[in-house]
Amino acid sequence: MKKNLEDQFNILRQLQRNSNYSQRNLAKKLNLSLGKLNYCLRALKEKGLIKMRNFEKNPNKINYVYILTPKGIYHKTKLAINFMKLKMKEYDKLKKEIEADKDKKVSS
Repeated sequence: MKKNLEDQFNILRQLQRNSNYSQRNLAKKLNLSLGKLNYCLRALKEKGLIKMRNFEKNPNKINYVYILTPKGIYHKTKLAINFMKLKMKEYDKLKKEIEADKDKKVSS
């Protein structure tokens, strides 16, 4: 999976678990720079995958709630399936390499 898609998946995954992350906390949790996270969140918003709402009664208007849209949930699910397929292919390839190494050792 491309790094950008993996970042999108991880962001969507975390936001679905907890929509009240501050950008700073989310960036730290995902090991992303604050700038990169902000860029990704804007891209996800432009694609219609998330909605950003600020706390109306909070005097600190920089706090947001991030809500996955139905389109965002679908996209996250699709990314998860692709991620699992990729990992299964990697597992199968590694398993074949290990079996081939075992066969070489046995025949030696």
